[in-house]
Amino acid sequence: MVSFEMNDRKKIGLGLTGFGVFFSFLGIIFFFDKGLIAMGNILFFSGVGLTIGLKSSLQFFMKRSNYKGTAAFGAGFFFVVIGWPIIGMILEAYGFIVLFSGFWPTLSVFMQKIPILGWIFQQPFIRSFFDSYRGKRVPV
Repeated sequence: MVSFEMNDRKKIGLGLTGFGVFFSFLGIIFFFDKGLIAMGNILFFSGVGLTIGLKSSLQFFMKRSNYKGTAAFGAGFFFVVIGWPIIGMILEAYGFIVLFSGFWPTLSVFMQKIPILGWIFQQPFIRSFFDSYRGKRVPV
């Protein structure tokens, strides 16, 4: 059985992931500052690694179905580091969407239970979009 307990390592990992998203957001707000975006990427990767574990994160990123997303995310990180943050962020966004596309149905179920947003996500045109991924649902 999978353990859902929140130990200190997972708390630190979630904090690092949150700071990674925050620094990436700041980097975009400050006209694609490559230092902030690179710091956000490093914090995001280390946070994911601590949250789900090193072995699980390597298995996730190296899965055959995730090669395209991992390559795009890695190339985007490389472009950010060498000084082309706009191209890097476009590649990273594409890689992020490809990597985490299996989580859309899980996110949809969660969003439908939020009081005000749930009504929006229960509309037929939005529901049909998420239902197209229904078979690819990733267990969380």
